[in-house]
Amino acid sequence: MTDAVSRAAQVLAEHRDSIDRLDAILVFTLAERFKHTQAVGRLKAEHALPPSDPTREESQIKRLSELAEMADLDPDFAKKFLNFIIQEVIQHHKQHQS
Repeated sequence: MTDAVSRAAQVLAEHRDSIDRLDAILVFTLAERFKHTQAVGRLKAEHALPPSDPTREESQIKRLSELAEMADLDPDFAKKFLNFIIQEVIQHHKQHQS
């Protein structure tokens, strides 16, 4: 193996280690987020509030889009990601109301 190939393999391994750490952070962050949204769902159910809040959702999408731009992340991807999470949260909220 040449030095260049060996160095490339080392850099690749370092990137993959970073990706693995970041994936773990994402999973634990999402878990923490869902703990809070589940608490919100229970609160909404207890007080007969609707499972979805379109005004809040729109505000959050706008906020996330702005954060994505600041982080140099594709805002459309960020919106799709948040919309996916919001739909999952709404489903959880509906389950609490059953």
